[in-house]
Amino acid sequence: MKVTQLDCLCLILLHLLHTSGSERFEVLGPTDSIVAVAGDDIILPCYLKPNISAEDMTVDWLNLDFLDERVFRYQNHRIIRDDQIPYYRGRTSLFEEELWRGNTSLKLTRVQGTDEGHYKCLIQSKSWYDDFTVQVLVKAVGSKPVVSIEGHREGGMGLLCESEGWHPDPELVWLDSKGVHLSARTLETHRDFKGFYRVKQHVIVQETDTNHFTCRVQQKRINEKMETEIHLPSELFDPTPWRMAFIVLCCLGAIIGIGLSLAIYCICYKKGNGEII
Repeated sequence: MKVTQLDCLCLILLHLLHTSGSERFEVLGPTDSIVAVAGDDIILPCYLKPNISAEDMTVDWLNLDFLDERVFRYQNHRIIRDDQIPYYRGRTSLFEEELWRGNTSLKLTRVQGTDEGHYKCLIQSKSWYDDFTVQVLVKAVGSKPVVSIEGHREGGMGLLCESEGWHPDPELVWLDSKGVHLSARTLETHRDFKGFYRVKQHVIVQETDTNHFTCRVQQKRINEKMETEIHLPSELFDPTPWRMAFIVLCCLGAIIGIGLSLAIYCICYKKGNGEII
């Protein structure tokens, strides 16, 4: 039987189609967001269907919130770190012993605020690729609010409340003893290099029948709150004793100054007249 060029071409095409079809796969992962507690280690699940080996493939993990910058890459049987986002270095790894059965999940250690975002798991073979995206939410409960007294301000008493280590950024409210919100200055929010938030806010309070005031810091998305209560003695709201003490001190200082001046003058005068002291 004579084999024509057309037959050879058909055989080649059939072989290519068979090879391509045999390498096709899906990349799968969780449908729900992953909620991570700051400081913990988490796993971002990702696997191939069917469970074929990924040892000869390229495995990329990308952070889509950083313009597709690379979180991790496995290629040619080794880890590539050249263009990895700096703050992921030393905190990411694959389960390399599981690659043979299609497990391409990423382990992320010591979670911090900047890790929140959308992550793409991209798997490429020589003739096929697919990807899957999962969202990571970071939860961090900050410190108990610290309240400090700033002294007399505009006819009342100035207070300052501060708290740090939150994620996402929280809100801060001042309350009186009845739970009524007090009017305060603009909330100041600062984010550190790990993505955690620090908040502080000033308020001027007036004297009440209880003089109890509360600073509450809360994050509704993670359903967490911390609060600190402070009691101010009534004496603090009366500036008169402080003013009297200041006036008395000023008078004593003036008297002492005048006395020293007179004493020095008398000593100098006697020396000038040759008197023996």
